Amino acid sequence: MSAKQEDASENAVLHSERTKFWLNDWEVGKKTLTSLRRFLPSFPTLRIMRVSQLDADLLDFELFEILKEQLWQMFSLFRPQFKETFEPELLALLHLIIYRLSIYESGASYGAQLQNLNYRDERKHAGGSQSAKDAPLAPFQKYAFGIMTVGGQYTWTRLNRLLTARGWSEYDDNNPRKIVWKILQKMESAYRIFSLVNFLAFLYNGRYRNLIDRFLSMRLVYTRRSSNRQISFEFLNRQLVWHAFTEFLLFLMPLINLKKFKNIVHRTLLPESYSKYRPFDFLPVHTCAICYENQLDKTMPGASANSTRLHNPYETNCGHRYCYCCIKTKLIQEGGSWRCLRCGEEDTWIREKRKNS
Repeated sequence: MSAKQEDASENAVLHSERTKFWLNDWEVGKKTLTSLRRFLPSFPTLRIMRVSQLDADLLDFELFEILKEQLWQMFSLFRPQFKETFEPELLALLHLIIYRLSIYESGASYGAQLQNLNYRDERKHAGGSQSAKDAPLAPFQKYAFGIMTVGGQYTWTRLNRLLTARGWSEYDDNNPRKIVWKILQKMESAYRIFSLVNFLAFLYNGRYRNLIDRFLSMRLVYTRRSSNRQISFEFLNRQLVWHAFTEFLLFLMPLINLKKFKNIVHRTLLPESYSKYRPFDFLPVHTCAICYENQLDKTMPGASANSTRLHNPYETNCGHRYCYCCIKTKLIQEGGSWRCLRCGEEDTWIREKRKNS
């Protein structure tokens, strides 16, 4: 055998040994890769923040409340019976408009869009597919979502109003109408229980916010997965500052004597003739000018000298009489100095008016 043949046989032996070596390693690694492939569908690679989904729901609710307030203002000139009679229809129409312009067209509500979220067809990703492109909602899902949310809520509201108006809940227990009423109430209770269970499941896995989303396999996902969630605390800081400022004012205002401050400003800026002028010198002696002024300030049409008679009269240093509670309150509020409503003189003390004087 020549040298070349010997070298070729040695190379073949070495190649077969190397091939066996890689084959053994591949068989070992193949089992690991197979187990990993089986685990990938259940691996939660796509995690949507629960707070973002709940915030989207709150934003949708606030938007609806704002539009509803504007809607009621449109019908403010109509009779109140009109609003009470057609309230379910008007709210259903508003829900339908919002649904048509948001979820039906773009696959996401306005609140979800502000939170960088949109709906996808979770049935297309049921096998664990985590592709970068999310499957859009199918036409069936869009139509069914509108029927369940808008139509279902309207039907339930109108049905409850109709049965309540006809008094089906007041019949005997054996009456078919009362039985239907009880069935509807049990259905509502069951729906609330299932909604609670679904919400607890949502808090656990963060997939479906409500029963309709779970039934139709509509899951909220990020519109742009690469974008970071940015939280602005500017509005929160502004609210905290205004709240602290309001609390400080509420603490400070009782400590400020506004009446006394007003009198000081009047004495400083206005002439003395203005401060001494009082238009209540025409009142009879048995009338309290302070009570009369208070009734005029309250714009009471029945204000008269006879309705403001003196009670427990006290006399000021200028010689005019007032009710004790009225004059004492004025002196306390204005810092112990107050100008008489009859003559404009400055009063600083009072004394009880004797009966024989």
